[in-house]
Amino acid sequence: MTNFSDNRYYELFERQKKNQFRVASTNYKTRIKKLKALRLALEKTYKQDIRDAIYADFKKPKLEVDLTEIYPVIDEINFATKHLKSWLKKQRVDTPIALLGSSSWIKNEPKGVCLIISPWNFPVNLTFGPLVSAIAAGNTVILKPSEMTSHTSKLMKKIIEDLFEEDEVALVEGEVAEAQELLKLPFNHIFFTGSPQVGKIIMKAASDHLASVTLELGGKSPVIIDDSSNLDKAVRKLVFGKFMNSGQTCIAPDYVFINASVKEKFISLFKKEVEAFYTAKPEVSDSFSRIVNQKHFKRLSGYLDDARSSGVEIVSGGAVNENDNYIEPTLVFGSKSDSALMTNEIFGPILPVMLYETIDEVCDYINGNEKPLALYIFSKNKRTINTIVNNTRAGSTCINHNLLQFLNHNLPFGGSNNSGIGKSHGYYGFLEFTNQRSVLKQHTIAAVDLLMPPYNRFKQRMVNATIKWF
Repeated sequence: MTNFSDNRYYELFERQKKNQFRVASTNYKTRIKKLKALRLALEKTYKQDIRDAIYADFKKPKLEVDLTEIYPVIDEINFATKHLKSWLKKQRVDTPIALLGSSSWIKNEPKGVCLIISPWNFPVNLTFGPLVSAIAAGNTVILKPSEMTSHTSKLMKKIIEDLFEEDEVALVEGEVAEAQELLKLPFNHIFFTGSPQVGKIIMKAASDHLASVTLELGGKSPVIIDDSSNLDKAVRKLVFGKFMNSGQTCIAPDYVFINASVKEKFISLFKKEVEAFYTAKPEVSDSFSRIVNQKHFKRLSGYLDDARSSGVEIVSGGAVNENDNYIEPTLVFGSKSDSALMTNEIFGPILPVMLYETIDEVCDYINGNEKPLALYIFSKNKRTINTIVNNTRAGSTCINHNLLQFLNHNLPFGGSNNSGIGKSHGYYGFLEFTNQRSVLKQHTIAAVDLLMPPYNRFKQRMVNATIKWF
């Protein structure tokens, strides 16, 4: 057995491990009480502090913090508290007639000690959202938020310490080294949100202990706007979805397909909507956030430099300010399929556009790449919509809007293969932190009791009859 005593987080892990069965034994009322305390903290006690912390990290507007950080977690809590009683009930299932005299059911039991590693782009949402599911399921949890949003991580630590004992929920601050130490411990489940590259590291670490994982990753989420769509509305919604959080959203539109016939109108509408949202000078707008740090600023400005050097047409935007980690909402045409913009997830306010002639060509391009976390369709044509949905693969799809599928807790949220493993939100998030334990109880003599050795012809005939008729 591996000796973990020299791991700096071993003592914390052990306290949670010893406490896991007490937490698991709590009923739905106790868990709802904890969730409501978290809701109160987000909704009232720390609401302004959260706004201030996230603004300090990358100038996210106050209303955007409310809309994308606080509200989704509160909505997740409301959904869980409404349904948790039914989620925790034993789920009776049918028992085949060959097992006559038995009853069967599923018990949703917690997985145990869980690790949640969250990213910087929506630090509150993507830390506390999974935590809601973990608490609802009855687990103990260690949280490891990103070091890139240090003001928010520090505040979240204070919130967690105010609400929970450390042997139930704890938050560890730190950088990559701290995450690596945590990953050495034998957690029962690891929930990670981030890039596919780091997701592979998480999965390898989990395999050492055969821990189950939920990986919410990302990828290049395409948008298809066909000739039947209302282009004015489509572009307005596209600009909203792409440039929220300065494009630093895992389900943000990554690139767009449009028909060549609407290119000029598309460009005109794009410029109009960007100015309507962020004024003629987005750099001074109170509604446009910044790139999180210099590393990501240089990555994105490098994409623009690469585009310019290869003769790509930057038809709108392109301005940058290194001192403020600012990149203007930018529209690009003519990127080659092997360029940096088209091979990497952009995760910033740069939008490449590709021209297409047939929907089949669009589907072929999408299927020639990794499965995206999201796929967006703007169309009034049911046949076109069905063709795209039925001939592509994606973690989620939104038709005639974007991002909204994330907010419906009746839908599972997550990717497929390179864009993720497992689902979150609502009942699906609860299930990720739960073991569906099967239980069969024998009440009377069963048919199988008559088939025990020694075997004979009569028993063989019974088996043959069972196979044939039951």
